[in-house]
Amino acid sequence: MSRRRALALVGAVAALLAIGAQLTGALGRVEAWTVDARFSLRGAHPARDVAVVSIGDADISAFGRWPMNRRLHARAIDALRRAGARVVAYDVQFTEASGDDGADMALYEAVARTPGTVLATTTVHPDGDTDVLGGRANLRPAHARAANSLLPTDVGGEMRRVPYSVAGLTSFAVAAAEQASGRRVSPDGFGSDGALIAFHGPPRTVPTYSFRALLAGHVPAGALRGRVVVVGASAPSLQDVHPVPTSGSGTMPGPEVQANAISTVLRGLPLREAPWWLNVLAALGLAGVVPLAALRVRARIAAALGVAALGGWLASCQLAFDHGTVLGVVPALAGLVIASVGTVSAAALLSAADRRRTRTLFGRFVPEPVVAELLERQGGEARLGGVRQDATVLFCDLRGFTTFAEDAQPELVIDVLNRYLAEVSDAVLAHGGTVVSYLGDGVMAVFGSPLARPDHARAGVAAAEELLTARLPRFHAWLADRGLPPLALGVGLNSGSVMSGLVGSERRMEYAAVGDTTNVAARLQAATKGTPHPLFISATVHDRLDAFSRGRLVAAGTLEVTGRGAAVAVYTLPAPPGASSLAA
Repeated sequence: MSRRRALALVGAVAALLAIGAQLTGALGRVEAWTVDARFSLRGAHPARDVAVVSIGDADISAFGRWPMNRRLHARAIDALRRAGARVVAYDVQFTEASGDDGADMALYEAVARTPGTVLATTTVHPDGDTDVLGGRANLRPAHARAANSLLPTDVGGEMRRVPYSVAGLTSFAVAAAEQASGRRVSPDGFGSDGALIAFHGPPRTVPTYSFRALLAGHVPAGALRGRVVVVGASAPSLQDVHPVPTSGSGTMPGPEVQANAISTVLRGLPLREAPWWLNVLAALGLAGVVPLAALRVRARIAAALGVAALGGWLASCQLAFDHGTVLGVVPALAGLVIASVGTVSAAALLSAADRRRTRTLFGRFVPEPVVAELLERQGGEARLGGVRQDATVLFCDLRGFTTFAEDAQPELVIDVLNRYLAEVSDAVLAHGGTVVSYLGDGVMAVFGSPLARPDHARAGVAAAEELLTARLPRFHAWLADRGLPPLALGVGLNSGSVMSGLVGSERRMEYAAVGDTTNVAARLQAATKGTPHPLFISATVHDRLDAFSRGRLVAAGTLEVTGRGAAVAVYTLPAPPGASSLAA
């Protein structure tokens, strides 16, 4: 599979999984945790439209027991009216007679003296009526209303949402907001699950005063004026305490939860979830970041870009949250993480395949250390593009082989050719050269490419010397053992600028080194024919050698080379013993 197709597949799978998580809510618990974190990062916002009068364990102890005498609640309602409370929202359920008619009447009269009072209940008749203070028939003359105080629990048991209505009765928060604003609250924005409560902050962020302090007149003047005041039990023994997004590992008293819900409705539901399609687009976008980047850069750099995208996404989600939009963090995040892991994994698999391919491609023609360095430099990918670098090119040709091959058996011809090519290849590889190609009974090699090296000229001369003084005699001995005559060898060396790289198609690729330097090396090799010299070394090679190596060469005159305006000075190595057998 091609790199492009593999990365496209990774991106597609990551996007599908992210969209699936978004549409099914499979990661709802984790998403809920991110909302909690966003509340924490946003910090507390002072509540100016609501307040709480809390009935704690100390208040209950001070007045006897729970439920407390309704005369006390009547006194509290009167105190709130005198304090200028905008609306009294009483989060205590009065659905049954207390057994003290005087106390019940005192409570009812206090409610009647405080028009707009909202009374809580969790029990609703099929027709929408309740038993609060005798039901609708008694509440209407008192200009009061009953409302359902049930709040749904979300994943983790947390209270996060406020419904528009429950069991056909307007919710406590909506009823209180309507009484405070004098307008009907639209159900738009609540949805089937309710609207997100825009909590002001952790517990006690909403101004809270004790029930005893209210009755004793110790609440500061003006502290409750103009606010919707929720009165309710906060005693842990009554179990009206709940985990909420801003309570951390603790809980928030029910009356303060209701106060936050009322404030949320009064402020027009300032915290709204982003439309599903926007979350889907975000998931698609983030799922494609790393695979698309990996098409241009290495997988590790693409993964780093993925980390940057992650930071940008989280920052964007927090910024959107601060401005009232709750983006789905987790699905897009899941797409990004899956795509990143998938891209790195796919890149590792492709890299391993490329490494095998590189070793297969170069292993027979390049020394193992060169292959290892190629893999390190290229990240394991056989993607050597064209480069121009200074190098030395060697051409050699076996003289008389064509004539020999015309009369010999095919098996013998191939055996001879393989033995010869093995000797040449070993000589080249022994000196760090690259066998570029086999041209029948000719061989082309290059030193200093694909990896540049400053001593390529010396390495080329050393390989040619080993070939002529050690490898060729060994080859002649092998021929003699089979009753075959020796074959002459011609070698040409030239240094200069060489353009090299992989050429071919996906199905077949070869390494090539081309240019004028290569052409001159081939012509020098051809020029050895008919001369007493099996090796011609150009002046460009001579000039790149160190003083000691240059001192070992002997001048061999000048040659007219096709395509060159001037003759080329050539050198050779001193003839070793038995030179006649090496002559071209």
